Amino acid sequence: MARYIALLRGINVGGNKKVPMARLRELLEGLGYTDVATLLQSGNAVFTSKEKNPAQVVKRIEAAIAKEFGFEVSVVVRTRDELAAVIKVNPLPGAEEAPSQFLVTFLSDVPEPKRIKEIDPAAYLPDEFRVVGREIYAWFPKGIRDSKLATVLGSARLGVIPTARNWNTVTKLLELADR
Repeated sequence: MARYIALLRGINVGGNKKVPMARLRELLEGLGYTDVATLLQSGNAVFTSKEKNPAQVVKRIEAAIAKEFGFEVSVVVRTRDELAAVIKVNPLPGAEEAPSQFLVTFLSDVPEPKRIKEIDPAAYLPDEFRVVGREIYAWFPKGIRDSKLATVLGSARLGVIPTARNWNTVTKLLELADR
């Protein structure tokens, strides 16, 4: 059995793509997943599955959401151990002291290096970012709302599906996965 974290992209934002968390839990249970829990209203779910292939989990959840709600939602999945490694590897030590200004952007795949090289870090100072595998860690000392870097990291420009969570949410998801 594997413990998974599913991160739904772009739901319940500004009244668009509404997915009630109670209904999401029911949907996941209907797919045969167990120990299902959600966190916040922004599409964070933790569950256990017999499925060993995360890509299959993504396909099943995306198809079920499209069928149930009538719109497409991209889903990024990590195992419990992958999420623990994300926290442990944090390449921006000290940023976690301002957890609401520290984001981890989870990517559907490793981005092509040339796409990352096209983002000039100096153009976005004082914001900082580091790419580690399928995650981008970004610290926004002046806040996220008006950050141009946050917009770039959340766009299709990277050639992969991105979905970001602040550090508080990331650590709470691991706590939820460990229950």
